[in-house]
Amino acid sequence: MKPKILVARAVFPETIAYLSQHFDVEANPSDEAWTGAQLIEHLRDKDGAFTTGSVRIDAEVLAACPKLRICANMAVGYNNFDLDAMTARGVLGTNTPDVLTETTADFGFALVMATARRITESEIYLREGKWTKWSYDMFAGSDIHGATLGILGMGRIGQGIAKRGALGFGMNVIYHNRSRLDAATEAECKARYVSKEELLKTADHLVLVLPYSAASHHAIGAAELAQMKPTATLVNIARGGIVDDAALAQALRDKRIAAAGLDVFEGEPKVHPDLLTVPNVVLTPHIASSSVPTRKAMAKLAADNLIEFFSKDKGLTPLNPQVLKA
Repeated sequence: MKPKILVARAVFPETIAYLSQHFDVEANPSDEAWTGAQLIEHLRDKDGAFTTGSVRIDAEVLAACPKLRICANMAVGYNNFDLDAMTARGVLGTNTPDVLTETTADFGFALVMATARRITESEIYLREGKWTKWSYDMFAGSDIHGATLGILGMGRIGQGIAKRGALGFGMNVIYHNRSRLDAATEAECKARYVSKEELLKTADHLVLVLPYSAASHHAIGAAELAQMKPTATLVNIARGGIVDDAALAQALRDKRIAAAGLDVFEGEPKVHPDLLTVPNVVLTPHIASSSVPTRKAMAKLAADNLIEFFSKDKGLTPLNPQVLKA
């Protein structure tokens, strides 16, 4: 008999067809966002799961689903997984790195530009019929070319953004990371390692690309925002919770920084209401990897992780490979 797989959120029909060649698949074509109890009800008799970042796999779910052996996340992030609990239960977790790097870096840089050049503010102004004349300072923003680009979190995507800034726009790139990159990678990115304090104080445009963890929760709060230049912009394409959204909204309202661009939020899809009332912020609904080719590549890699696991007892991109060794 084929292993039973739950596809917990809607995905491309061709992905379901591909999985159905190998598994007995239960899909969620209506794309219901199940509660924990509903997820358990659907997952209880399954051997594996195809998940997205909105599907929480924790100790309670694992205890109620003893047959579960693998959860393949269609995302590079995996803070929806309690990885320690999964490892303790012998459940493999996988994600989808690499395939979304360039697309996400494209979007991150687009958000930097939209934020610096006040595109959202100016479009709303135009749509509301307020544009009646030219003026010398109408929506004057800040330059990208030649400015200092700061990156907090210098993994694959951070490096992609650094290259776009340095090579495409002649930006001075500085970064802070948990560990410093090797000299060859720094040279390739034309990036210079600095302390977090120097990063905050020096960057004209600060981009957050670090993974979410307990240690990175509110890595940017009121104290950090106070260290930034009043002319600086902040872009978050990492994860909600890395920024204290309430503190950021207040900093934007008080013009302690010039503007922000956010693709991720604490408690998303809910957005802190104060962020909706300040004009100097660009808001997008977690779409940094959302190009059709990239999302299809992410779906295929998640599916291939499931196929690899059940056919060869391996994972292509395992998060807790010690499960495989055990």
